[in-house]
Amino acid sequence: MNSKQKSIFKITIPILLSIVAIWYSFSIIPIEKLISSFRQADYAFVLLGAFMGLLSHLSRAYRWRFQLEPMGYKIKLGNSVMAVFAAYLINYTIPRAGEVARASVLTNYEGIPFEKSFGTIVSERIADMVVMLGIIIVTLFLQFDFIFEKLSGSISIYKIIITAVLAVIIILILTRTIQKGNSKIILRIKSFVNGLLEGVLSIFKMKKKWLFIFHTLFIWSMYVLMFYVTSFSIAETSDIPFAAILVGFILASFSIAATNGGIGSYPLAIYAAFSVFNIPEDPSIAFGWIMWTSQTLMIMFFGGISLLYLPLYNRKTSKTNF
Repeated sequence: MNSKQKSIFKITIPILLSIVAIWYSFSIIPIEKLISSFRQADYAFVLLGAFMGLLSHLSRAYRWRFQLEPMGYKIKLGNSVMAVFAAYLINYTIPRAGEVARASVLTNYEGIPFEKSFGTIVSERIADMVVMLGIIIVTLFLQFDFIFEKLSGSISIYKIIITAVLAVIIILILTRTIQKGNSKIILRIKSFVNGLLEGVLSIFKMKKKWLFIFHTLFIWSMYVLMFYVTSFSIAETSDIPFAAILVGFILASFSIAATNGGIGSYPLAIYAAFSVFNIPEDPSIAFGWIMWTSQTLMIMFFGGISLLYLPLYNRKTSKTNF
């Protein structure tokens, strides 16, 4: 498979998955019921959730500056904010193209080498992964009995133990092979892993590391609260357990990587999570679509403004530092 075929594959597969996911969600809930849920939703909570999402994106833009300062770059806050929103919007077209575009904004308007700005994006994603892992661990800890009961009822505990042991053995074999291997593939893996570790450690070497950590925790707190607050917009999901919120949030977050911006897959992920807690199908799907739509409209609005205003902003502020 050549590079052109790979590019086509990366673009078409998420689109096809989106189409299938949308079709499947509408096979669960009739479009008339979904429209009715949108009409009856309490938009005070939807707007509050969208505002929390906005705060998280602004915090991400502000946090980015802490990573660039140790390299001698002090970027305009306006460029950082608009680059973040533009990146989110572009991710709706081609998955992960937004990260490349975000780094390119700084290259074009701030004169920062692409590989350096892109490296900071990789390192911040690692920090986000650590927090996401923490949320998963907290969820498992709080709901261990419930999750164990669900798994043991459908999956043999012996199969779980055997799978876990095999996974550990495979990881140990792969680790040993990578440590001693010298082939081109092994060397690339080593370089990639070392780069990830360097990215994580660089966070603790920056001067404003505690502010960076604060903003990282703030970003993810806003994500969870955004999800939680929006659940009050529908009567049927206003009193669901917080554990369902956490599980729904985790699955919905992973679903964004499956399709462009989580189109179609986001509501289905929430439906799958809520079904574990015996929450009815219709409100689960409806909440997923309301949640996804509110965040998408917010990204489209601010992302569109960012793409249009970036050239004008940098022409007007070429001699200032906002």
